[in-house]
Formats: sequence, structure tokens, C-alpha cells
Amino acid sequence: MKALTIRQPWADAIAHQTKRIENRTWKTNYRGLVLIHAGAAPDPQAAIYGPRPDVRSAAIAVAEIDDCHYSNDGQCCGPWGEENVYHWHLTDVIALPEPVACKGRLGLWTPPADVLAAVEMQLTGVAS
Repeated sequence: MKALTIRQPWADAIAHQTKRIENRTWKTNYRGLVLIHAGAAPDPQAAIYGPRPDVRSAAIAVAEIDDCHYSNDGQCCGPWGEENVYHWHLTDVIALPEPVACKGRLGLWTPPADVLAAVEMQLTGVAS
């Protein structure tokens, strides 16, 4: 499983709200599970806050990346899509009951084994 660091409140909007598009300036060919990691620094331009936007430097959800496409107008993916960026399409989002502390990185990255184990333990509990 890969991980993607996203600034708050956007990570929270994916985990606990309806955000299913992640806007990026770069394309990915990766398809599959991705750990949603809330970055250490918040987005100072953001005005939308969810129930837990104060969580930082932690894995907070798991999602599936099932598509990535470029959008000139931002209209193709509803209110979360922006213009002139790649839209990473997220499905099957599962918020973790408890954040798992870890440092993030730029790009898609591989989480440490202990973080993956802690996430898997929570996902097993969610599925039960």
C-alpha cells in the first residue's frame, strides 16, 4: 500500500466528508489502496473544516485510487475538482477509528511496516 500526504483540512474532508477528488499538479499511474496521511502543516488558504482537522502527521483513512485524469475546466468531477490539474479519483474511503502517527513525505510513498500493521489492525476491527 502506498501513502499520500495531504494538508488539513483536505485530508479530513476525504476521511470524514464527501471529498473524493484529490487535485494534483502531477499525474499518477498508480491504482490501488492508498493511505490518506494528514500532513504536519495545514493549508493556510483553506476555509472548510471538518470534525477533526486538528489531526496532523498521522494516517487517518484508506482509499482506493481508481482513476487519474487531467481537467482543463475542473467541472468534470463536481465541486471538489479544480481547473488545470490532475484529478485523482478516490473510492471506497474508510476513515480510521484512531489516527496512526507517522511522518509524511512528498509524492506517493511507502509507509513503514509498523504503521501499516497499526492501520491493518484498525481495518480488521472496522470490517468485523
